[in-house]
Amino acid sequence: PGNAGPCAVPFQAFSLFVKAKEVVPAAPRCPGGGEGVRWRCCRQAFEELPGIHRHVALHHSGDVGRQERMDAELDAEAGGSPAGGPAPAGSPEISWALPDTSRVSHGDLTSKVGEVLLYYCYCEVKDPQKLCAWQKALCQHLHLTGKVRVASEGINGTVGGSKAATSLYIEVMLSQPLFKNILCQEDFKSSAGGAHCFPDLRVGVFKEIVPMGIDPKIVSYKETGIHLSPQEFHREVEQYLSQASQGQSDTILLDCRNFYESKIGQFQGCLAPDIRKFSYFPSYVDENLELFKDKRVLMYCTGGIRCERGSAYLRSKAVCREVYQLKGGIHKYLEEFPDGFYRGKLFVFDDRYAICSNEDIISACRYCGALWDQYKLCSSQHCRQLVLTCPSCCNKGLTACCPVCQEKELKVTSRASGQTLKEECECTRRRPRVPIERVSQRMLDTGK
Repeated sequence: PGNAGPCAVPFQAFSLFVKAKEVVPAAPRCPGGGEGVRWRCCRQAFEELPGIHRHVALHHSGDVGRQERMDAELDAEAGGSPAGGPAPAGSPEISWALPDTSRVSHGDLTSKVGEVLLYYCYCEVKDPQKLCAWQKALCQHLHLTGKVRVASEGINGTVGGSKAATSLYIEVMLSQPLFKNILCQEDFKSSAGGAHCFPDLRVGVFKEIVPMGIDPKIVSYKETGIHLSPQEFHREVEQYLSQASQGQSDTILLDCRNFYESKIGQFQGCLAPDIRKFSYFPSYVDENLELFKDKRVLMYCTGGIRCERGSAYLRSKAVCREVYQLKGGIHKYLEEFPDGFYRGKLFVFDDRYAICSNEDIISACRYCGALWDQYKLCSSQHCRQLVLTCPSCCNKGLTACCPVCQEKELKVTSRASGQTLKEECECTRRRPRVPIERVSQRMLDTGK
């Protein structure tokens, strides 16, 4: 062990292991000094590359070797080729490449002024663990934060960082053999933000890249609805609203998002299910099949990914006449039609909670009813629900999502440290898990 070095373990796995230990450089110790701490492992900090190399070689050669053997076994089980050989047909090899950042200043790479990217790619992934490891190393290399879900059916991510970092991220993603000829530049939806929009970086392997709760082998993204461009969707909605106002529409404009998302922004005349999780959507469809019988369904969601599986599930029931979905979701629609048929804010799953494209406010303060659409987390520590409470009500101490949580907030300090009780409040108990829709004029009320 004393003579071990980087060559004692597979170089590719070794390099990736080291890259995963990279952290945001600290400020220079003096005007002429280096960048400070660059790697952290086993509660130790390393300022020089040789130092982290020696540490990994001495203490983690077994970990790196085991990971390399595991990767080789997975490749063999999946019918993969030996290292250096051609990848099997239909199964592109995952590239371990990381972008060269030597020409980008540290300031540009870590600037707080940046953007948040939202994207997904459905494709067959033979080795989700390997893709996950590469994705984590890539994001850390570019100082990106956010959430990335990897599965055998593809990848789904929302990451934030500087413009230089997100630009390099897109460039590398588009050159990744696994996504080549599938992902394209327009598949990345961007909005103003940065690394500060997320508390950390979370990259993991899951069964689904969007949690619908249905095995991807049973309901596949390959059976999705017909994609409509923002322009096509806009024309469809325009026609739908015109017909619906006369009570003649055979179309349902369906919002696939959760109730707290559609509450602050939605398309005019839409049907927005009062569901709290996308995993409830299949049950919602099952309980309301009669509603969709012989209908043309226009579906939409934030970035398009929920519609991919949601439309496939709806089509599997064989009750609709046609199922369409908005390609690129609300994100792409608002880029082309900021003053179109979508009114209010667009909810996003990061610390911003919402982004704005128009000045309309369609929601109200939970307590006084004044127009308000800026979410805050419920002030009760046991609850993670969002609440709309205006500044006036906040000043009165009304900061919880419901009276039950307001009362529990005063008692939470007596609980054991670290103990949490999510969703245990009046808001959740009073809302049906899966609402049963009643066909009425409410669905056709397009004026509000």
